[in-house]
Amino acid sequence: MDNKQQDLIKKIQESIQDFSKGQKLIANYIINHYDKAAFMTAARLGEVVGVSESTVVRFAIELGFDGYPKLQKVLQELIKSKLTSVQRIEVSSNRINEDNILKSVLHSDMDKIKITMEEMDQESFNNAVECILKAKKIYILGVRSAAPLASFLGFYFNLIFDNIRLVHTTSVSEMFEQIIRASEGDVVIGISFPRYSKRTIKAMQFVKNQGAKLVAITDSKESPLAEVSDHSLIARSDMASFVDSLVAPLSIINALIVAVGMRKKQDMYDIFERLEKIWDEYQVYEKNEEVETHRKVDY
Repeated sequence: MDNKQQDLIKKIQESIQDFSKGQKLIANYIINHYDKAAFMTAARLGEVVGVSESTVVRFAIELGFDGYPKLQKVLQELIKSKLTSVQRIEVSSNRINEDNILKSVLHSDMDKIKITMEEMDQESFNNAVECILKAKKIYILGVRSAAPLASFLGFYFNLIFDNIRLVHTTSVSEMFEQIIRASEGDVVIGISFPRYSKRTIKAMQFVKNQGAKLVAITDSKESPLAEVSDHSLIARSDMASFVDSLVAPLSIINALIVAVGMRKKQDMYDIFERLEKIWDEYQVYEKNEEVETHRKVDY
């Protein structure tokens, strides 16, 4: 929890005696149920505690925010890394239309990609690409729900580079054993989203002390991963019930792979030309024999 979030709860607690009767109802509800309040509209919060929507808006302004949405955003950041899986299910039940879960989740994912695109810092992205291209060795680190993202990035980077190390971890000690040699000139790409992995954060701090450059793929500049990294690629993630929505992070990773690949276009052409021959020889992919026969006849 960063200082801004800590200060919010502390400020509400310290100021509660000075609030009006209606504001005290709001304050007490937020202190005790901030996980639910974070995803309520001003009208809904007012309805739950028994005050008007305008009272909720004035409460946010009283706390120093431009309006209720700004207060709500801080509350949402507060709970991201704090909710248990059980709490996530409870909170999301109020946000997902159970009559059409498919559409609700798809719309939510679309929103996350849209917001990520609008907020993406192009300069940070370009700097991360340059950093990766210059690296002596590239370590890719992601555990738990971030592990599939790390594997995806590692799969394609392994086709582009010959200096990739995808860190496989089942324990903290095993992680450190695999990154012990990371040092100046190397790049470590760390991937983590709420609830942030302590293993990933500790590993990133460790390699930073050894002189490696750090690239974070995470959800916020206030993320503990971003705070220790040289370059941060920010992608909006959110919870859909007890699972993490990682559609926007995967899009950022896709863009990173394409950007790096375009800079090494000739190498990529040569590699894939060789790979196509190997894939044919060892029958890696299913082939349409009818199409192949027509091709031979045409020739």
